[in-house]
Amino acid sequence: MRAYNFCAGPASLPTAVLEKAQAEMLDWQGKGVSVMEISHRSKDYMAVAEKAEADLRKLMNISDDYAVLFLQGGASLQFSAVALNLLGKNNKADYIHTGIWSEKAYKEAQRYGEINVIDALKQQDGQFRISPQSEWQLSNDACYVHYADNETIGGLQFSEIPDTDKPLVSDFSSSILSAPLDVSRFGLIYAGAQKNIGPAGLTIAIVRKDLLDQAQSITPNVLRYSEQAKNGSMLNTPATYSWYLAGLVFEWLLAQGGVEAIHAINQQKAQLLYDYIDQSGFYHNPIAKPNRSLMNVPFTLADESLEKTFLAEAEQRHLLNLAGHRSVGGMRASIYNAIPLEGVQALVSFMQDFAKKHG
Repeated sequence: MRAYNFCAGPASLPTAVLEKAQAEMLDWQGKGVSVMEISHRSKDYMAVAEKAEADLRKLMNISDDYAVLFLQGGASLQFSAVALNLLGKNNKADYIHTGIWSEKAYKEAQRYGEINVIDALKQQDGQFRISPQSEWQLSNDACYVHYADNETIGGLQFSEIPDTDKPLVSDFSSSILSAPLDVSRFGLIYAGAQKNIGPAGLTIAIVRKDLLDQAQSITPNVLRYSEQAKNGSMLNTPATYSWYLAGLVFEWLLAQGGVEAIHAINQQKAQLLYDYIDQSGFYHNPIAKPNRSLMNVPFTLADESLEKTFLAEAEQRHLLNLAGHRSVGGMRASIYNAIPLEGVQALVSFMQDFAKKHG
């Protein structure tokens, strides 16, 4: 049987996608070869790439005002690429700090420009929250404003899109395609694929075309959004198999009814898990309710010494990768799109049994 994999990334892929990829592994479209063995510039592969982009545009309602890029290097490389591509006008940007990933982003950007860091991560009454925008000191002359929509490690998410007249840039690695999003509010959205899009090795960047000429002169060609856009994300050999699998995930999402339909399921999953944690008395979530992540649910046990036992017994129930990030400890259930409601129901059932046994 397939286990329920709650890993934060690389994360679960839909079973239907894996089965289709498995069936096509040795003989793709009757050609007697795998899709990963054909040229990225061939007519056959170009059709794969073009359909994946078209399906992503449909899922997210991305207009022709934006270039959609299929890149490599993960979101971590985009920490550099964003700054290099967008700081060309006056070398200044605002970064909203809410956790580990937004901190990594601003520290990398500081290599290339003058970065104004707004510390919006607050702790009150034992809970973490994001401070209201009215408390932020944004710059008048920033080239852009950057934030991480969802802090995968901390399980903390913005409840609304920040309001600014500057180009808004956001890392959506762990929340892309989980809920409807007004792309027109953004100058740039980027996301590592290995959570809701596909396997590791691919990174999506959705860039408003009027920002393609903002790059610093030192920006390497392979990191220039303008060059990647001109070359259809094929300035060099792309991550072809990851791109193909992402396309299968997009097809699967459309078959589920699109982002709106998967969002409704995600809300059910999150509410079920958070409601149980809140009323259990045995488990605790450290995030204030308005900023709780839809995708990553951290929690602690009443007795920290039981953590290894919890993980071992969970694994016996085919509930995998529930350990929290090494920097914060505790537990974390990542409930991305590919985790069905039944998976969260199974997790809650186990948590109930564990609390009765050890509480």
